[in-house]
Amino acid sequence: MTQEMVISLAERGVFTVLMIAGPLLVIALGLGLLVSIFQATTQIQEQTLAFIPKIVGVLVALIVFGPWMLSQALSFAQQIFSNLHQFVG
Repeated sequence: MTQEMVISLAERGVFTVLMIAGPLLVIALGLGLLVSIFQATTQIQEQTLAFIPKIVGVLVALIVFGPWMLSQALSFAQQIFSNLHQFVG
């Protein structure tokens, strides 16, 4: 196994993780921004107000994007296991 193969495998792994986690993180970021703007304009400084919309939004996004995320993870795992003979020998 050469250095190029290791770097390529690590690059594909990091890219897969970013693709899987990306939609959930973007939704949490957007909802957090909207809630903070709402809190700043209304001067409501309740700490729990920021968490509830993010939790609900990420849960809904997980339901919507879950099958796609699972298929991405499974295809990456299938690529790893189908090329396992190249990594070991």
